[in-house]
Amino acid sequence: MHDPTHHDRPLRVGSLFSGYGGLDLAIEHALGAETIWFSEINEPVARIFAQHWPDAPNLGDITTINWQAVDPVDVLCGGFPCQDVSTVGKRAGLAPGTRSGLWSYMAATIEALRPRLVVIENVRGLLSSPALRAQAEGDDDAHRNPDDATPDPATLRNLESDPWGLGDSATRPLRAAGAVLGDLADLGMDAQWLGLPASLVGAPHTRFRIFILAQPHSAVQDSARDRLDTWRGEPGSSTSASRHDRTVPSDHRPRPSRTAWLAQQEHRIGDPVEPDPRHLHCWGRYAAAVARWEHITGREAPAPALLNDDAGPRPAPEFVEWLMGLPAAWVTDSGHGLTQNQQITALGNGVLPLHATRAIQSMMDSQAGRMN
Repeated sequence: MHDPTHHDRPLRVGSLFSGYGGLDLAIEHALGAETIWFSEINEPVARIFAQHWPDAPNLGDITTINWQAVDPVDVLCGGFPCQDVSTVGKRAGLAPGTRSGLWSYMAATIEALRPRLVVIENVRGLLSSPALRAQAEGDDDAHRNPDDATPDPATLRNLESDPWGLGDSATRPLRAAGAVLGDLADLGMDAQWLGLPASLVGAPHTRFRIFILAQPHSAVQDSARDRLDTWRGEPGSSTSASRHDRTVPSDHRPRPSRTAWLAQQEHRIGDPVEPDPRHLHCWGRYAAAVARWEHITGREAPAPALLNDDAGPRPAPEFVEWLMGLPAAWVTDSGHGLTQNQQITALGNGVLPLHATRAIQSMMDSQAGRMN
């Protein structure tokens, strides 16, 4: 088992609620890291991840994993299920038994593995949904899974009352974000969060997401941060071949093939783009947004809809894949064996890698600024 303080390898990433790997791509790109295992219970979606990370085993259901038998990691990431904190759901919060209540298992994983960095992604509703929802009269709990997602002893940790809305007074109930941040604090982690729209990186849609970055608050905190800064380097960078504590100049650092395309996207974000007559003819008022995203992603937008005389038009998976900034066939490759509905579901639940990259880098830069 490798010593996590050595500098002769990339940072090791453990991935929870992995989906198609959008958050992993961002972390690997931003930190020059490598995902060594993942946890995904949806078997069809797990096939996508396994195809792109063939050496990373799937640990399966987070509720059954024995963390004492799992390889330690430097970075733990995950976007725990959002259904119960989403503004379009029933706002059941993080209560035991809800899908979003699986956060308690991620917290337990953090406690068991003690990673040097934790990266969390979730929907905007994390800021406004209550951590626990009181059962209303006549509520039949139809929104809940038939089986509890959390064990009976699992409870949310308490957080001191907060007059700005993250407390747990009767008039200002504890929010889901407050519960997550409170749990991280109880685990000895310093955390910061950031909310960003995907349009900030040029995507032709808003897709506002919350990102949380946490590190241990301990006697070794500064050395852990220094190491992450050392490994970060240029976007897409990897381990230093010199094995010294300083990074190798960017021209001499290898770029992992898995995220090389992401580095190219990042460099194109600020380029001026003008729609041409083709864009105006095909996309109308969306021409400028489509042209900009085509330039950033480096590929033409696919047809947006599948036409069906019986059911009417519905989104084309290839188009949604493009909207998420993924390479062609990352999710829609027929070799994965997913139906079109499964592809749409996987994409809808996923993370836009360029979006997450900007969030991670912004928080790392903010942290570095406070350290200087």
